[in-house]
Amino acid sequence: MSLPVLPLPDEASCPFGPHPEIDALREHRPLTRVRCPAAGIEAWLVTDYADVREVLGDSRRFSSSGGATGHLLASTPPDSPVEEGDFARMDGADHVRFRHLFAPAVGTAKRMAEIRPMVQRIVDEAIDELAGQAHPIDLHEQFAKPVTTAVIGELLGVPAGDRKIFHRTAEAQFDNETTIDEFSAAKQPLFEYVQDLITQRRAEPADDAISIMIERGADFSDLELVKMASGLLVGGYDATAALIAHGVLALLEEPAQLALLRENPDVVPGAVEEVVRLLGATTGMLRIAVTDTEIAGTPIAAGDYLVAMLQAANHDPAQFPDPGRLDLRRDNRRQLGFGFGAHLCVGRQLARLELAVVLGTLFRRISGLRLAVPIDRIPFKRNSPITGPDRLLVTWDEIRPA
Repeated sequence: MSLPVLPLPDEASCPFGPHPEIDALREHRPLTRVRCPAAGIEAWLVTDYADVREVLGDSRRFSSSGGATGHLLASTPPDSPVEEGDFARMDGADHVRFRHLFAPAVGTAKRMAEIRPMVQRIVDEAIDELAGQAHPIDLHEQFAKPVTTAVIGELLGVPAGDRKIFHRTAEAQFDNETTIDEFSAAKQPLFEYVQDLITQRRAEPADDAISIMIERGADFSDLELVKMASGLLVGGYDATAALIAHGVLALLEEPAQLALLRENPDVVPGAVEEVVRLLGATTGMLRIAVTDTEIAGTPIAAGDYLVAMLQAANHDPAQFPDPGRLDLRRDNRRQLGFGFGAHLCVGRQLARLELAVVLGTLFRRISGLRLAVPIDRIPFKRNSPITGPDRLLVTWDEIRPA
């Protein structure tokens, strides 16, 4: 019998959760063999919360060398060699070396406190820009993308006029129909641009993430620094923008929870975690078994691929009662939307900060914000590991001054 295809999101029937088949798989077959057509591989689909956490949390048994989205993207096959600077595909001490350099640039509470005023300014300016436009507008294209572009651009010291270069690379990287050669061609201009930035910062350091990494990374090669900075530029762009748009949509569809957010600013941190739990940020994370082992009593052979389905884990009713409901007061400290273990998302604190500022500002300043079309007419992303609305048409009554 042919294997089933990896269940991808089906927003027509479930706009805020995993594919409807996932619940049945988790209940009856928590590990299921599936085909991943874009990558041309077969894998074990892991859907239970405890099992997903076990796979992601044990890098000695399950390697990240295939790339987190290697099961979805033809441009980054999971069996390709790990090259210099490919930190996201490294394990053990090699990966830890990069994380230690990322932390002071984008991962500490101190750094987030330092850049919070910058994020708040960018969000307010983006809302001010909306006030001068006819509406309805596309909130994803005209608000979320400009916000995340400006934040990651300012964080790394990329001038506004140069930021389209990482848009083009991201669009190529996150399209599962992009070929290896096409992706190689798309990322080369970005690598060359970032190399020029690194050369400039070596000569004239500034207060940006690239300068921090140069200062603290004396033993890092230019290529390693280029790949780190490029990874932040590309990864911090549309993944966060899509999460912002998707989170706004989820809140607009839950008036009681939206009213709670408007009336109680103290729920913003919990709202951020709940949005991440409910929606997830990608269609599973790929791992490769290093040795013969087992998960949930199922034998796993060395070399087998596994797809740890984060959103399925975050919708496991054994861990999160009534998981399909948006509940801003939920205890969701154990949600896995940013991953788990050694490869926990290096940009998670920045994404949290951006989402927190947006949720704490957007609904306060824009009164009567609402969908301009029925939810069943909202197009969602396709052919991409990033989930969320492709366009989100909204309108409003009034935009208040900052």
